[in-house]
Amino acid sequence: MPQRQIPRTATEMLAAFAAGELSPVEVTAAALERIEEANGTLNAYCLVDGAQAMAQAAESEARWRSGHVSGLLDGVPASVKDVFLTEGWPTLRGSYTVEEDGPWDEDSPPTARLRENGAVLLGKTSTPELAWKGVTDSPRGGVTTNPWNPALTAGGSSGGSAAAVASGMGPISLGTDSGGSARIPAAFCGIPALKPTFGQIPLFPESPFGQLAHAGPMAQSVDDLALILDVLSLPDARDPSAMPSPPGSYREAVRRDVRGIVAAFSPDLGYVDVDPEIAEIVAAAVNAVGNAGLLIEYDSPDITDPIEDYEVLLDAGLAKWLEALPAERTGRLDEGLRAAWERGKSLSALRFLEADERRVWLGSTMGTFHERYDILFTPTVAIPPFEAGTEVPPGGGYARWPNWSQFGYPFNMTQQPAATVPVGFTSAGLPVGLQIVGPRHSDDLVLAVCKLVESVLPWHERQPAQPAGH
Repeated sequence: MPQRQIPRTATEMLAAFAAGELSPVEVTAAALERIEEANGTLNAYCLVDGAQAMAQAAESEARWRSGHVSGLLDGVPASVKDVFLTEGWPTLRGSYTVEEDGPWDEDSPPTARLRENGAVLLGKTSTPELAWKGVTDSPRGGVTTNPWNPALTAGGSSGGSAAAVASGMGPISLGTDSGGSARIPAAFCGIPALKPTFGQIPLFPESPFGQLAHAGPMAQSVDDLALILDVLSLPDARDPSAMPSPPGSYREAVRRDVRGIVAAFSPDLGYVDVDPEIAEIVAAAVNAVGNAGLLIEYDSPDITDPIEDYEVLLDAGLAKWLEALPAERTGRLDEGLRAAWERGKSLSALRFLEADERRVWLGSTMGTFHERYDILFTPTVAIPPFEAGTEVPPGGGYARWPNWSQFGYPFNMTQQPAATVPVGFTSAGLPVGLQIVGPRHSDDLVLAVCKLVESVLPWHERQPAQPAGH
């Protein structure tokens, strides 16, 4: 008897469950089989718990049969980045600074929402040490590679989540984004991802990166992003910065008709050196979206590159985290992380406050910009994926990872929603992402524009060849 086709997206899986055409046990078994085939090459997962996943899938199957479905994601296989607390599993953050013994007896808010809504938890995805950089490799976890070319990086810091989703090792994953960390790997791996408005998804414990840090969904489709955001936006009393749950549903808002809105297109934000092939692909994508009904104007916000202030905020957060640890637990750090720690320790309180003042100024400037434009389009990343296991492209002249990810971190500083959608491929067969940025609290609009882009340019349907197994 031929094996039934497993849908790619969570939305399609749920429809198949409701119709009785497929069961959570079947899709979970398929995801685990795919992990067995591909994870040895990609290193997307640092922990897989197949026995627990199959038990959860069996429980979900029983609920579907009885008509008592538990939440919005019942039976959908999911993974979580190894920075989110997950009851029963260690959260090692790619670092030997974390003691594996635990106890691991608490879920972070995003993990708790997945569990409450019936998701089947497959395991935890790889992260650079303490999620500090825009690629995914760590002393403890090794190197995560790209499903489109395993010699290249998947990006980071949510590279494990992006590689897992793009390669079919589960349709959805939880990532984080403190400077592009969900958008970069999503663009490099050819999937959509969303960094919502700061506080839209409750977090606990607080990230070392403070108000730069966002949790975000990563998935096979924009519909899935909206579905997951409906789940993750539910309240959690442990986060005093969390916003109230929005009225209505993102699953409905994503289908809003956005034709006629005014969008700015900034090919370079006025200061980014963009790879010519990426620039051409993104410009063509924006032109296609304009032809579909958006009003496009070429314009850039009146900002300069805030990289120096961003790095102050980043390095200060790392220093605060690491200074609290005993010396014997910091002896095996990623060398780049150690250098960032040293820079962070040298910062004065005055310099930190100056950087935070710049962050607030950027937010105000972008707020004014969005009085003229509903949406801002930019490339997601200025360069294509490069050699795995390196922080910067060899020979590219970049000092640190933020130097090549200048489209990402400004919108962590401003706390705006920003998403990426795949819009094409380079001549080398590598994905290219378009970034969609909206004013604060416009997550519904950003998702609706993402949906339009996806419908006009359905590049998300193109899948990477299956990499060899172990």
